Amino acid sequence: MSIFIIAEIGINHNGDMAIAKQLIDAASDAGFDAVKFQKRTIDKVYTREFLDSFRESPWGNTQRDQKLGLELSFQNYKDISLLCNNINIQWSASAWDTDSQEFISQFNLPFNKVASPMLGHKPLIEKIALEGKYTFISTGMSSIEEIDDIVNFFVKLNCPFELMHCNSTYPMEEEDANLLCIPMLMSRYNCKVGYSGHETSLTRICVAAVALGASSLERHITLDRSMYGSDQAASIETHSLRNFVSSVRNVSKALGNGQKTISDKEIAVRNKLRVNVDLKM
Repeated sequence: MSIFIIAEIGINHNGDMAIAKQLIDAASDAGFDAVKFQKRTIDKVYTREFLDSFRESPWGNTQRDQKLGLELSFQNYKDISLLCNNINIQWSASAWDTDSQEFISQFNLPFNKVASPMLGHKPLIEKIALEGKYTFISTGMSSIEEIDDIVNFFVKLNCPFELMHCNSTYPMEEEDANLLCIPMLMSRYNCKVGYSGHETSLTRICVAAVALGASSLERHITLDRSMYGSDQAASIETHSLRNFVSSVRNVSKALGNGQKTISDKEIAVRNKLRVNVDLKM
């Protein structure tokens, strides 16, 4: 079983392209299949009252200053696209509004991503599904009835999708992972189900997710967990990325195909050690 592994850069670049490029390079070097960002049209996602409210950040003293400081430009994304193409790693971005989805669609990305908070944003969901592009759908903070609605909508519009089990706490306590939802969702919807994690541990939860059948994994990555940002503490630092990828891919290999056979390696041992004595009844 092959696992598709996404490095969620999100907004951990802090609006700095040098950081973004370091994270992309580290993810590629570690063997991730893709990197992912987040895109927002600030005035569409937040109210003016909220944006004008106080928030101290490296970019100023309002929520608007902070939110704008975390956004990348069209030229930034062109540079990201060029870099990813050059080092052969896929990339995408999760949109938080319809304008942002139109923005990222200009880059002809290999897949879309619906972030957990967006499952109730019907205009955005419709725009994504109408593209007909393979879509990862995170299910954090969602009821089973809400997931029913999203799945039925994507099926109706014939848009290929993959669910991602998720608990939307940052960071997530390990006892809240509820990983048995992975086989439940697979059975209920007869589709692939991955895992999007926000825990602080490196591999324990993701290894268990793969063992339970997860077809994809998504983890936030960072240069340093102590950096500014709400997602940093739930991220994997770049120096640990190779170990993470190796660990989860080895679990996938160890699961095998579930068919009981005698391997070629076992035959030599069998010929040497097997005892065959008929029982006398």
